[in-house]
Amino acid sequence: MATDCAAWLNANPIEAEDLSDSLVSEEEDDTGSVSNKNIKNEINGNWLSLSSNSIHEARLKAKAKRRLRKNSSRDSGRGDSLSDNGDAVRGTSVAPASPKSKLLDRKSRLGKGRGLPKKGGAGGKGVWGRSGEVYEQEAVDQKDPNYDEAQENCVYETVVPPLDERDFENTVTPIVQEYFEHGDINEVAELLSELNLGPLRSEVPSLAVSLALEAKASHRELTSRLLADLCGPVLSRSDMESSFDKLLLELPDLVLDTPRAPQLVGQFIARAVSDQILSKSYIEAYKGRVDCQYTRVSLDRATVLLKMSMEGLRIDNQWGPGGGQRPVTQLIKEMNLLLKEYILSGDSKEAERCLRDLEVPHFHHEFVYEAIVMVLESKGEKTLKMVLQLLKSLSASSVITLDQMRRGYERVYMDIAEINIDVPRAYFILEQVVDQSFSTGIIDVKLRDLCPCRGRKRFVSEGDGGVVKVESY
Repeated sequence: MATDCAAWLNANPIEAEDLSDSLVSEEEDDTGSVSNKNIKNEINGNWLSLSSNSIHEARLKAKAKRRLRKNSSRDSGRGDSLSDNGDAVRGTSVAPASPKSKLLDRKSRLGKGRGLPKKGGAGGKGVWGRSGEVYEQEAVDQKDPNYDEAQENCVYETVVPPLDERDFENTVTPIVQEYFEHGDINEVAELLSELNLGPLRSEVPSLAVSLALEAKASHRELTSRLLADLCGPVLSRSDMESSFDKLLLELPDLVLDTPRAPQLVGQFIARAVSDQILSKSYIEAYKGRVDCQYTRVSLDRATVLLKMSMEGLRIDNQWGPGGGQRPVTQLIKEMNLLLKEYILSGDSKEAERCLRDLEVPHFHHEFVYEAIVMVLESKGEKTLKMVLQLLKSLSASSVITLDQMRRGYERVYMDIAEINIDVPRAYFILEQVVDQSFSTGIIDVKLRDLCPCRGRKRFVSEGDGGVVKVESY
């Protein structure tokens, strides 16, 4: 057979181009039969022996065609296909997208447009519109069955319901208590103006005064300032008068919690008259109409204070120099007066009470400093003993803490060089004060060792026999 094929090829030579064209153009008809073009490329079912390169290319193209037919039969009409020369043609299969990505895809599936989201991304289900979009005001349709002519010219305002007695006390009490801490009158006025107090407006001063009766002296001073500043912008003078009338009627109940309530209410009345939030005839209007003894005591106290004010007493200082709201210079002055009074009287209990009334525990180191400086400037042993006794008493009762005591001594150590300019024996006296303070248990060893001493050159004269002189002042 091989010899016959070789003889036939020698008799009928075929060009390679004709063979490649016949192989490339090989197609099947609709019935699946092979065209006649392929007959001349084989003899008795055997391929003709061509060059190896052309046969290899023919096999690859035939394999690609078979694969293309197989895919086109599965996915007919979907995607794009490849032509013989490798170009994209409609009908090829494309990897389908996942169902989840199709559900979340907001692009048009019709194949139209530029591929942008529908309605600019604001057209999904349950979407009111894109962010920042402002709708125009709709015109009123008078033919609407729900149209009401009476509501066309309505003006809507925010209405705050008036407070009842229970809500009033629960709302105003925290405001006053916070004011005792920060002392900002403008904040209290702003908070009260936001409330619809209604007829309970006159209850604000009486509630503030009743809370101040159980508080400190500094809180009573703040309450007096609050009433003076609220009268006018927030409260009227008639509200003040009705509020103090209620306080005088409630004195029998206030005495149960605060035994000094009649005297304190009398001081509030005198301060209110002095601040011109109560009329001068307010006290005189009660003459001959008072049956309660507590009310009588309160009015008598206010009358006495007003008479003393005419003689030069300042009623604005009737609550005492309490609280950290006062200037530092005034607090230092009060501490010096307290020490001088103690040196004259020797009453340590009264000095302790006065120091507590100042209500400045963070400033007690100034009291220790002033006490030691007073000892350095004195000329006798009496002041030293009395000051040490007072400091021992205040330290034992914890009125002055260890930290404040230490800071007071350290301040003296730092300023001893300047004090020595006015007091030449300051170093020597300070050593005595520190030693006796340590022996009485006021300070510890570490603070005693920090006491400074003035170094001096000591000279030996010829008649001393080489003995170093003892330093004396």
